[in-house]
Amino acid sequence: MRPLGSIIVSRIRPRAPVHTARVTVLFADLRGYTGLAERLPAARVVPLLDEFFRTLASAVEKSGGTVFHMAGDGIMAGFGVNKEQASGAHEALTAGHAMLQAFVPIAARWRSELSIEAGIGIGLHFGEVAVGALGPSRHKRTTLVGDTVNVAARLCSRARAGEVLFSCTVAAALESDASAASDVAAAKPFLQLPQFALRGRRGPIDIWCVPAPERLAL
Repeated sequence: MRPLGSIIVSRIRPRAPVHTARVTVLFADLRGYTGLAERLPAARVVPLLDEFFRTLASAVEKSGGTVFHMAGDGIMAGFGVNKEQASGAHEALTAGHAMLQAFVPIAARWRSELSIEAGIGIGLHFGEVAVGALGPSRHKRTTLVGDTVNVAARLCSRARAGEVLFSCTVAAALESDASAASDVAAAKPFLQLPQFALRGRRGPIDIWCVPAPERLAL
């Protein structure tokens, strides 16, 4: 028999396993970024974003969380991902406070040097997520997927500059740990807000707020 052509053998890499976990997801983004990018040359914006992301990532890591995504002017992190029992709610809220506090002097410097108003909005939600790698073979990154991620992102979009919004599941997780809840409550008062519907999701949800000491119209 004569060969009809060459045969190419490719090694198929095994698909990375996907597992589920109950974690607290944190989204935070930079308010005032659109105006900032419009007023400054693109090359000048890069170091400002780098400072912003470094500040937020540091707060996440110091609180025991993991940064899963940074893009545009926002960040996504997970807390309690590698813990079977801890919800990560207390750690996520602690990270949110740290982000706001660390950004205060940065925002003041941007205001005085660049005449730019900027702030951070933060959203938290606790629930089940899928943890897996997504993307082309050479660019796969581990990320979080599921309704919990979507709700945290929607809460972040509703938070005003300097404000933390968190869901009823986060509030329940905080209450289940009396010592952690009392520590956080002593640091910042919680304010329960009226129910509201999140875009693209059925039914309203209960939410809580850590009010901003000074609100910015961003």
